[in-house]
Amino acid sequence: MNAPTKQPKQRDPGVQQILTLARRYCDWIEAAGPAAPHWLREVALLLPWLHAAMTSVPDHGPRAGPVNPVDLDARFDLYSRLRALLADRDGYFLEFDRAQEGLDARTGSLADDLTDIYCELKGGLRIFDLDPQRALQTWLLGYEGHWREHLIDAERHLAMLAAADRLGPVGDRD
Repeated sequence: MNAPTKQPKQRDPGVQQILTLARRYCDWIEAAGPAAPHWLREVALLLPWLHAAMTSVPDHGPRAGPVNPVDLDARFDLYSRLRALLADRDGYFLEFDRAQEGLDARTGSLADDLTDIYCELKGGLRIFDLDPQRALQTWLLGYEGHWREHLIDAERHLAMLAAADRLGPVGDRD
C-alpha cells in the first residue's frame, strides 16, 4: 500500500509573479556595471511588470511591519555605485523643481529610486522561504507607503531616457 503523499501548497499566481519579478529585479541591480552593459534597459523593461504585479495582487489581510532595518551603509554603497554608473542619466526634475534654475535644481535621482526599490524587495526576499505571507505583506505595505512613488518616478524617467535613446550601455557617451 502506498503512503499518501503530501502535496506541496500551491502559491497564488500573483504572489509567484511578484517573487519572480523581485528576484529578477534584484539580480539586475546587483549585476549593474560594465559586465552587464544593458542592465538599465533590462530594468526599464522590468519595472512596468513589477508595477502591474504589485497593483494586481489581491489583498492578503493585515500588513506586517518592516522585515529588518535597512543596512544604511550597504544602501549608501549601492546608491553611490548606481549614481556613478548612471552619471548624467541619474538626475531628473520633479513636479516642483524649477527648470529655469538649471540642471542643479533637479531633485529626482534614478539611483535613489532604484536603490529604494531594491532594498524593499531584497528585504522581502530574505524572509520569503521562511514566511511567504509575511514577505508579501511587507512588500505590499512598503509599496503602498513608500516605494510605489519611487517606482512611478523611475518608470517616468526611464521612459524619457528611452525616448531620447539613452538606455544604452552604461559608460557610453550619449
